[in-house]
Amino acid sequence: MTSTTVAPPLVGRLTRADVEDLGRELDDIRQSVIDSRGSSDAAYIRRLIKLRRGLELGSRLILMTSRGRPGWVLGTGGLALAKVLDNMEIGHNVLHGQWDWMRDPRIHSTTWDWDFATPPDLWQRAHNQTHHAFTNIVGQDNDLGYGIMRVDEAQPWERRHLAQPVLNLLNALVFEHGIAAYDLGLGVVKRNGGERTPEFRADLDRTLARVRRQAVKELVAWPALSGRGFARTAAANVTANLIRNVWSHSVIMCGHFPEGVEVFEQEAVRSDESRGEWYLRQMLGSADITGPGWLHVLAGNLSHQIEHHLFPDLPSNRYAEIAPRVRGVFDRFGLRYHAAPLPKQVLSAWHRVLRLSLPDDWLAETTARTALPRLRELLRARPIAPAGARTAG
Repeated sequence: MTSTTVAPPLVGRLTRADVEDLGRELDDIRQSVIDSRGSSDAAYIRRLIKLRRGLELGSRLILMTSRGRPGWVLGTGGLALAKVLDNMEIGHNVLHGQWDWMRDPRIHSTTWDWDFATPPDLWQRAHNQTHHAFTNIVGQDNDLGYGIMRVDEAQPWERRHLAQPVLNLLNALVFEHGIAAYDLGLGVVKRNGGERTPEFRADLDRTLARVRRQAVKELVAWPALSGRGFARTAAANVTANLIRNVWSHSVIMCGHFPEGVEVFEQEAVRSDESRGEWYLRQMLGSADITGPGWLHVLAGNLSHQIEHHLFPDLPSNRYAEIAPRVRGVFDRFGLRYHAAPLPKQVLSAWHRVLRLSLPDDWLAETTARTALPRLRELLRARPIAPAGARTAG
């Protein structure tokens, strides 16, 4: 194993054997959680679902019955909180299959629905099957910039990239519907000359139907129950959705886009990469957010993005517990554990968006890029017996 005091370039000091040792250590961490899952974990997710439902119902009752500003603020804030919990800590993680081991048909990745424009199965296809398998690989992981932004210096700068800070802001405001368009594969259709397959048309119809139902619910049905408070309740619903969108976008940006988080070229990653290599790519391509426990819950524990990308099928409430052990693996192999408070990570991610919107060298990087070239060499130098790590995602 390499020294714990290795200086940059960090990955350049790892051998192929080191990478496989790293993989075995992380496998042990994962198995320890699988072996200890139990009633306390099940109680956690059930409590959270009950809390979310109570928050939404209570907030909507406040909005229907109150007429003053304090009631509007309280109802809107509670509704936004319910929507954040529904999308982040509950929906995202249930649809990952983190709670399938409970064998509860009401809380299962194949049956769960959420308050979001994207049909669950389309989100799972784009997120679970693509993003987590091809994390931060330019041209394969469309979560990286959502197909609308330049995400690395290796991509030639074009004049259209000047607009990407504005596009990123607009994406934050309409994040729910931006994700729906992304999960549909609209970018792929555009690149293919606009040809729409029967499968795409069916997915589009389902998505538009969900969008219409949500619009009726938020802008007509619930406001109508408020009588003369129709406009106030409609405004509250729009505001709650806006808060949820901006919060979700910010947290997700912090997971893969701050300065110093690596991206990879397609030719640098073999399709049969070993489990250790897959783990290494997740480690270098993810970043954590530090903060109190409530922040982790509201972030859907994607504040532990490194741990989530290493172990996407483990219960999210266990990420904080294993984070010190994961960080110990980083330290033993001389790798940087990318973690910082939320404001710092958000500013760093936006700095990267702005920097890459400009011609190269117009805006300095905040972190030196040293790992990627050596990683390309490392992932080309195949171990003899790959373990088929694709299933880990």
